[in-house]
Amino acid sequence: MIRLDTAAVTEIAMLAAHCDDLAIGLGGTLLALAEAVPGLRVRALVLSGAGTERAEEEQAALESFCPGADLDLRILDVPDGRTPAHWERVKDAVAALRRDGDPQLVFSPQRGDAHQDHRLLAELAPTEFRDHLILGYEILKWETDTPQPTVFHPLPVGCAERKAALLMKHYPSQRDRDWFDEESFLALARLRGVQCRARHAEAFLLDKATITFGGA
Repeated sequence: MIRLDTAAVTEIAMLAAHCDDLAIGLGGTLLALAEAVPGLRVRALVLSGAGTERAEEEQAALESFCPGADLDLRILDVPDGRTPAHWERVKDAVAALRRDGDPQLVFSPQRGDAHQDHRLLAELAPTEFRDHLILGYEILKWETDTPQPTVFHPLPVGCAERKAALLMKHYPSQRDRDWFDEESFLALARLRGVQCRARHAEAFLLDKATITFGGA
């Protein structure tokens, strides 16, 4: 498989519609990045959950998924399932996140996501982060919208298991969902691993990027 390497990553930005989207979509990648980059700057925007137990869960979860990182987490109170009706507020929040940092890498939902809140963020991300590498993450859920990813991140040994355990630990409010269990998360990670010749992996969608060819 062809391997592409990024330049040094010291800061990332992340966009999510709901608390737990980031941990589900790229929890393993966050663990790997935080371990590889001491003091990694992490700027995150979550649209819903402010003032609820979900916000408390999210803060504790991201602190565990990004150990040692400089974490700036912003959680809004946009009603779940109503994000398109709050377009201007969401646009302003994404713009503010862009102004307040200088990330080399941006994570957002992927455009083919069946949930309208996720899709709106996927559409807005490149309007503000115009010259950034944006990777669209996948969110395991009930809808049959599992994408065909184009970028794979093989996870270090034990990382997928650690991700699944942290998800169960930090999001007790979601345990009654029939798909929210360690078996589901490990199954998707194993599938993506098979597709890139690794044990486990997380996968992303990439809309656009430039490439520089080196010498022999």
